[in-house]
Amino acid sequence: MLIGLLTAIAASICYGTGSVLQAVGSRRAARMSPASAGVTAHGGPNLSSTAKAAMTWEFIVGTILDFVGFALGALAARLLPLFLSQTVISANLVITAVLSVKLLGIRLTRKEWTSIGVVCTALVLLATAAGHEGGHHAPMSTHWWLLAVSVLIIVGGTVAVRFLGARAAILAGLLSGLAFGALGVGVRILNGIDPFDPAALLSDPAFYAILIAGIGGMYLHTVALQIGSVNGATAALVVGETVLPGAIGVLWLGDASRPGLAWLAVLGFVLAVAGAVAVAWYGNHDGAEAHTEAPEPAPVPVP
Repeated sequence: MLIGLLTAIAASICYGTGSVLQAVGSRRAARMSPASAGVTAHGGPNLSSTAKAAMTWEFIVGTILDFVGFALGALAARLLPLFLSQTVISANLVITAVLSVKLLGIRLTRKEWTSIGVVCTALVLLATAAGHEGGHHAPMSTHWWLLAVSVLIIVGGTVAVRFLGARAAILAGLLSGLAFGALGVGVRILNGIDPFDPAALLSDPAFYAILIAGIGGMYLHTVALQIGSVNGATAALVVGETVLPGAIGVLWLGDASRPGLAWLAVLGFVLAVAGAVAVAWYGNHDGAEAHTEAPEPAPVPVP
């Protein structure tokens, strides 16, 4: 349990730091491009602008941290109940919020600090109540369903971003969280890990669900960082990657709390999600995140 908790905490730190660095890179790329470049007809970023953001050194370092966080998070998903591992990893929201003050010049309000405090309290409650993790086996039909859901999330998110434009920031963050949640479930039920069997690994639909959810989730999260508040987008991600795998772990994989502490686990889970939603609600810093102002139109000469 202790090793799993330390692994999840390390993954959270990597993810939180990576998100802020990616936001810094996205905003620097946006400032270096004309205001109308890289924008779809609906006001959202196109693939070209997202690719430019991904080429900044801040974004590259943030992505490396994401990969490290992914490896640590995958290990935590095998060692802890999913409702605990995913919630602890989702505490990267706290890291994101604190670092955004320093690196993005954001001033957090009292309501946001209170919401972050609620999330931290919820994590303590969850760690106290968590019991043993369930099994790693699931029917093959579940593996296929996970692949189908992962594809649906990524395709639906891409279409939504294209047509909703700048209004899709929170939705993109939420869908990226759902994708990362599907990734966590895939890691948990993946065949060919123990004992290691490459043939079983490569023939498992959950393996491809992990790839699709991981790559697509990173894309949607990048878009959310480009068009919205870093704290709001990350908080929406927290909700998505916590609720789905937590529910699946309890209902289908046998995750459980300590005897007599189920109420405390439920309370901690609800508080964690509520705190993340509150940060998303109050974290609209679009105007404070160093967006460049549109130049005023030149006066028309009067004949």
